[in-house]
Amino acid sequence: MPRWFYALAALAFVLAPITCAASATTGRVVELPLHDGSHQRLLYVAPSAPKATIVMLPGGAGDVGIQRNGELRHDDNFVVRTRDLWIRRGFAVVIPDAIDGDNLRGLRSSPTYAALVSDLVQFAHRQSASPVFLLGTSQGSIAAMNGAAHIDPSQLAGVVLTESVSVMGGSHETVFQADPQNVRVPALIVANRQDQCDVAPPSNAPRIAAAMSASPSVKLLYVSGGVQRSADACDSLTPHGYYGIEQEVVNDIAGWMDQQLSR
Repeated sequence: MPRWFYALAALAFVLAPITCAASATTGRVVELPLHDGSHQRLLYVAPSAPKATIVMLPGGAGDVGIQRNGELRHDDNFVVRTRDLWIRRGFAVVIPDAIDGDNLRGLRSSPTYAALVSDLVQFAHRQSASPVFLLGTSQGSIAAMNGAAHIDPSQLAGVVLTESVSVMGGSHETVFQADPQNVRVPALIVANRQDQCDVAPPSNAPRIAAAMSASPSVKLLYVSGGVQRSADACDSLTPHGYYGIEQEVVNDIAGWMDQQLSR
């Protein structure tokens, strides 16, 4: 396990203003210095008066490749490439990178990673008085479940799990290792009927919902469609990553979030 993983308790925030190349909205690249000298980099982008902030937890290895000027080397992941769509809907977004490009597979269900998600939520609250949601996709849904299970419910408006890894695969962890029974905030589970990823079958969505037994409300949202651009069914540019139906999925999730905000 990389050394930085044991140093997360001592995070300090250093903010660098940037203008995001992918959006006219001004944002910030955030550096989180750790004890061993490594850094966690974040991208924070927001409209002028966000109605809520979404902490986005990417899938795959978690390496987004955030540059100092706000550009991203790896922006195929659903929660990354849709950031402008969320901002247009009035949401701010927080996108964390992997530290020093390290692979996050196998680490997202651990107590230490739950503490990191908590740090991301605290950062979001510092930027705006608006509520905070967690949104994870694929492997990132493990991180979202883990965070929602261990963060004080008063700090979260809800959690969204999209195309969740629910079958054990190469990462040796699933959402079921992330303490779903401890989630005490409203939850939305999104599943694409056309998803062919073997570790994220849409048929497991009801099982995930049932495991979140302490949540005050769990909603299942089924979508259909998407384009298969990649040969790997678990890649972002496939129905697993909502490729080609991004606007529809964002609208559906944002609608659910708006309902939570109006309560």
